[in-house]
Amino acid sequence: MRAGICDMVAVARIINATLVIPELDKRSLWQDSSNFSDVFDEDHFINSLKNDVNIVKKLPKELASATKAVKHFRSWSGVDYYEEEIARLWDEYQIIRAAKSDSRLANNNLPPDIQKLRCRACYEALRFAPKIEAMGKMLVDRMRSYGPYIALHLRFEKDMLAFSGCTHDLSPEEAEELKAIRENTTWWKVKEIDPVEQRSKGYCPLTPREVGLFLSALGFPSNTPIYIAAGEIYGGDSHMSDLLLRYPLLMNKEKLASIEELEPFVNHASQLAALDYIVSIESDIFIPTYSGNMARAVEGHRRFLGHRKTISPDRRTLVWLFDKIDQGTMKEGKNLSNRIIEIHRRRYVKCRDIFLLVKYNQGADDGPANVAVKFLYEF
Repeated sequence: MRAGICDMVAVARIINATLVIPELDKRSLWQDSSNFSDVFDEDHFINSLKNDVNIVKKLPKELASATKAVKHFRSWSGVDYYEEEIARLWDEYQIIRAAKSDSRLANNNLPPDIQKLRCRACYEALRFAPKIEAMGKMLVDRMRSYGPYIALHLRFEKDMLAFSGCTHDLSPEEAEELKAIRENTTWWKVKEIDPVEQRSKGYCPLTPREVGLFLSALGFPSNTPIYIAAGEIYGGDSHMSDLLLRYPLLMNKEKLASIEELEPFVNHASQLAALDYIVSIESDIFIPTYSGNMARAVEGHRRFLGHRKTISPDRRTLVWLFDKIDQGTMKEGKNLSNRIIEIHRRRYVKCRDIFLLVKYNQGADDGPANVAVKFLYEF
C-alpha cells in the first residue's frame, strides 16, 4: 500500500497531474473497509507535498462527467514510459484512473529528484492517522518497559505461506489447505510450486523454530523482549512453541493492549498492520523473516531515520545449516553460531563496499555515504 501510493505521487509529478487521494483496495484477502483517512493523516499528506504535487481529497464536481481513461500502468517503468505513453492520454482524456496502483510502478532509472520525492512521500508525507500514531506510541512504550527489544516480522501467516507455496514443518493437512487457497486465488499466477525447491533457494519465510535457532546462534539471550509484528500465525501455538520456549518474552498487540484498547482497530487489517509498522520502526533491532513489501518499507524507513539496525537473515544458507542439524550432521553450539555470525557479517561487508564506491563517485557530496558506512561498520 505505502509503496504504491508513493509510486502514484511520482507518476503525478512526471505527467504534471493533480493527484486525487487514492481509494484503498477493499477486495483483497485483507477484506478491510478502511479508507485513506482511516489509515493516514490526509491533511498532512496533502500539505507535505504541496510544493511538489497538487493533491485533492475528491474529484471536483465539475469533472464528474469528464472523459476518463482507465489504465493499467506497466510495472518497473521509468520516466520515458510516463512522459511518452501515459502523458499522451491527456490529448483525449481529462482524467486518468490507475486501475491498480500496486507497488513497483515508477521504479526504473528515475532521476534523483523523482527518487527524492518518492522518499519524502513515503517517510515524511505518509504519516499515520492520529489514533493510530497514539496507539502505536503506547505499544512502543509498553515494549520499552521490558528493555531494548527486537521487532520480528514473522511472515508465518496463512496467506503468505499459501502464496509462496512453503510447507516446511507443516502437517500434510495444513499443506493441502494452503495449496487449495493458492489454486482458488485467481490473481496468483503460479499454482504449482515445489516447496522443497522453494525453501532450498531461500524463497520461504523462516519458520518460528528456525527463527529461534537463528536468534540463539546470534547470541541473543533468552530474556530478550521480542515483538511479533505479524497477523495470526498459521497453526498458532503448535508452531510457536519452540520459539516461545527459547524466548518467553514474546509480545504482540494482543498481549500489550487490552481488548477495549484494540477494539477500534479490530476487523481493519491495514490499521493493525500500521500498529506493527510503528513498533517495528521504533525497535532497537528489526528482523524480517521474509523480504516482502512491509519488510522493505520498514527497513528503508529505519535507514531514513538514521540507519537503525536491521538484520536480514540469509535464508538460503540458514535452511541449509538447519537441515544439517535435523539430519544429525551438525549440532547447535559455538561452531554453528560462528558460522552464522560470519555469514551475516560478510553480507554487510559486501554492502559496505558498494556504499564506499557510491561515496567515491559522489565526490564532495558524500554525507549519506558516510552515514551508511558508519552504520555498516557498527553492525
